[in-house]
Amino acid sequence: MIGRLNHVAIAVPDLEAATATYRDTLGATVSEPVPQPAHGVTVVFVTLPNTKIELLHPMGEKSPIQGFLDKNPAGGIHHVCYEVEDILAARDRLKEQGLRVLGDGEPRLGAHDKPVLFLHPKDLYGTLVELEQA
Repeated sequence: MIGRLNHVAIAVPDLEAATATYRDTLGATVSEPVPQPAHGVTVVFVTLPNTKIELLHPMGEKSPIQGFLDKNPAGGIHHVCYEVEDILAARDRLKEQGLRVLGDGEPRLGAHDKPVLFLHPKDLYGTLVELEQA
């Protein structure tokens, strides 16, 4: 059911420093910061040959990423994102299998303007998983 790994999202306390590390030290191609006010984050997209990394920085104290950074001040992997062909069918199948979908269970537009859902990390071995419509 899950397809390719779309991205790994890393919460960072200093977006400028993290961007410089990926660009200047690791030699990756990075985007300019992209504000995502609907999600409460600013994102820098790091393009790799086989996937992407999203560097996430909170926009304000109410950002879910701020809560993550409060618990993990140095930052860290926030979630992994897998592509699915049919997000509604995937949701229904996973719910039938006992996995919990976060929020109201309805897809919303993610940072790539495609429908996304998040699955509860306690159901997936401590990993927050995002599903994105391919």
